[in-house]
Amino acid sequence: MRFSSLGSGSRGNATLIEHANTCLLLDCGFTLKETERRLARLDKSPQQISAILVTHEHSDHANGVGPLARKYDLPVYLTAGTYQQSRIGRVNQLHSINSHSTFAIMDIQIQPVPVPHDAREPCQFIFDDGAKKLGVLTDLGSITPFVKQSYHQLDSLLLECNHDLEMLEQGPYPLALKRRISGEYGHLSNHQAGDLLREIEIKHLQHLVISHISEQNNSTQRATNEVVEAIGCSEHWLTVADQALGFDWRVIS
Repeated sequence: MRFSSLGSGSRGNATLIEHANTCLLLDCGFTLKETERRLARLDKSPQQISAILVTHEHSDHANGVGPLARKYDLPVYLTAGTYQQSRIGRVNQLHSINSHSTFAIMDIQIQPVPVPHDAREPCQFIFDDGAKKLGVLTDLGSITPFVKQSYHQLDSLLLECNHDLEMLEQGPYPLALKRRISGEYGHLSNHQAGDLLREIEIKHLQHLVISHISEQNNSTQRATNEVVEAIGCSEHWLTVADQALGFDWRVIS
């Protein structure tokens, strides 16, 4: 199994997960033209995508889903609540998933994980190729016991480090928005991400990707420092998902 990112941050998110004959696109927050361009950068075409999965309805994750699915007749998998609140619109192949039930798309087994976020029915996902597991965990404001249980013993993890609490508090955002971001249904801070890494079993991790970094309320160095302190790794071992460039393919062997 391998994975890559078209981009990660408040201006758009999309992740590719590939195994055998299956290529999944997790979220699509970019315009159709921009998605096509970013896919080409990773040597992929929209015709090679097996399906699109959607974590929740916020625009930086879902705005590009409908146009891409309609143009290339791609299946879309998401919860009923996400679809109802989204602007995805009509697509030919719409699959409603149960956020508490594992399902498969071709060669990849997928475990949804419900998360606390200010969306209708959000979930994150763990991808299993039968031998290795990749976890994607972004867009949640707090770590639940079920999240801790689900993200143990992964082979790779893409983890949100959205904001540095000090930068958020001292930054220019209105107070209500600051409270929303740092609240129980907002986004993970660097410190929360570090705490999770201290509590779950990570000895099998081949790749750890820091993602969804706020351009206003965080810095790559602050996020990296927190993760390095939490798990005692070299900062050069970590991958940072960039808003403009995402990151190139990482292979889970």
